Amino acid sequence: MSAAEIMTGEGASLAIYREAPSLEGAQTSALGQFQCESADAGARLIRAAMERLKGEGFDAVLGPMDGDTWGKHRLVVESDGRPAFLMEPSNPAHYVAAFEASGLGIVSRYVSALRPADVEPSRSAAPAGLRLRAFDKVRAEEELARIHALSLSAFSSNHFYQPISLEDFLASYRPVLGVIDPELVLLAEDTAGDLAAFLFAVPNYAEGQAPKSVILKTYASRVKGAGSMLANEFHARAQARGFSDVIHALMHESNLSALHSDKTGGKVFRRYALWGGRL
Repeated sequence: MSAAEIMTGEGASLAIYREAPSLEGAQTSALGQFQCESADAGARLIRAAMERLKGEGFDAVLGPMDGDTWGKHRLVVESDGRPAFLMEPSNPAHYVAAFEASGLGIVSRYVSALRPADVEPSRSAAPAGLRLRAFDKVRAEEELARIHALSLSAFSSNHFYQPISLEDFLASYRPVLGVIDPELVLLAEDTAGDLAAFLFAVPNYAEGQAPKSVILKTYASRVKGAGSMLANEFHARAQARGFSDVIHALMHESNLSALHSDKTGGKVFRRYALWGGRL
């Protein structure tokens, strides 16, 4: 992740990241680490940052975004009131009002959905020649390096995608290695032993030490049908472990994962947004 400059104003602060994903091909900076005491204070500082960046030759901004989409980004804009789940972003409502008053517009929307763990699995046929196994915590960094390599190719077409270094990727996952259940982090390998797909999930310890929900954080595949195979196995294991609900977390609303969640009983309980605009 690129270095950031902290910018402050009366009652607000943010960080400027000058190496950010591009908005519509423009030279773009990201505004992250956003805090404000009031919507007016936040909007004033966002506009001041935009003026500074325009003077530097930038053409667009995105925010809130801590550098790129691998870091913290987006704000909660709609919720049914349930508590935040583990690793979920949260924010006061006036942060949203600050971005709405800044002159920027929403450029990307996301959702989180909840579905029962016992919903009937997909009936699509599993691809031949793949071996499914659990994550090996003894070789955690080696496993994560393989997941990193597949992520770079699988997510390259995602909204505002930007590559992440292996070291930054490892640093982002190290804090959660102690709380994962390796039987809920699944890898599918082909006959040559190469990683064909992965699914990363973690119990929702925001509910306490005996959570009833589990978070499906992300999955990716380079083989047609492997994602459904892993999802079916994951949901079966989640149910067997006593989880009553599965959280399909932080999905872009147009992604296949969101469409699949909706078709398999997922009910949206939180919506998020990312803002951007030309300078």
